Amino acid sequence: MHIRSNLKALADARGASIRQVAQDIDYRFESVRQMYNDEMERYPRELLAKLCAYFNVTPAELLTLSSD
Repeated sequence: MHIRSNLKALADARGASIRQVAQDIDYRFESVRQMYNDEMERYPRELLAKLCAYFNVTPAELLTLSSD
């Protein structure tokens, strides 16, 4: 089982670029890019909190559990 980021789907649904999301939540672009591309191994709590507030979702909607 793996934890997967759902950030790409959320950003795409809103029509927001990675750079725009990073600017809007005042967070490092590289960290947001890694999460968008599902390359992040550890998820900073501050980043998760900011993204949940920005997209108005729960952590369970931002991160999903995958069986692959």
